[in-house]
Amino acid sequence: MILLLSTFTTVLIVVLVILALIVVGLYFFSRHMEKKQNEQQAAIESAKQTVSMLVIDKKRMKLKDAGLPQIVIDSTPKLLRGSKVPVVKAKIGPQIMTLIADEKIFDLIPTKKEVKASVAGIYITDVKGIRGPIVKEETKKKSGLSAAIDKLREKAGAKPLK
Repeated sequence: MILLLSTFTTVLIVVLVILALIVVGLYFFSRHMEKKQNEQQAAIESAKQTVSMLVIDKKRMKLKDAGLPQIVIDSTPKLLRGSKVPVVKAKIGPQIMTLIADEKIFDLIPTKKEVKASVAGIYITDVKGIRGPIVKEETKKKSGLSAAIDKLREKAGAKPLK
């Protein structure tokens, strides 16, 4: 009985030590990644320029299908090349360019309108309206079947689905 209790406590101590090492490792890893992110943010802030652009189209696309320069695709880690990124096609001056938008502002970017944007390389960090404030775009209309189902649910007294 004492031997069984002793092995149980030994296993428990080993598991707790391993968990403690994992927590300490994650702490230092997160500090390293935070420093790296702050350095990248400082580089973006120093390279930022304000330009006037006409937004032609925006959508979320896979990085390799977005039409970005080959050097951008080559410098991206292989695991992230298939991930979807917010891509904006815009006319800046006489040139049509494909840019990557910040995830926070992607929904604020209006299509078929002229905006002033803060751009660092091919990365859009901020957007302001030239002619008045930017209003968040309306969501797309529901399809006929979804609208009919919502109408029937409303007649029955239930809340429509979102």
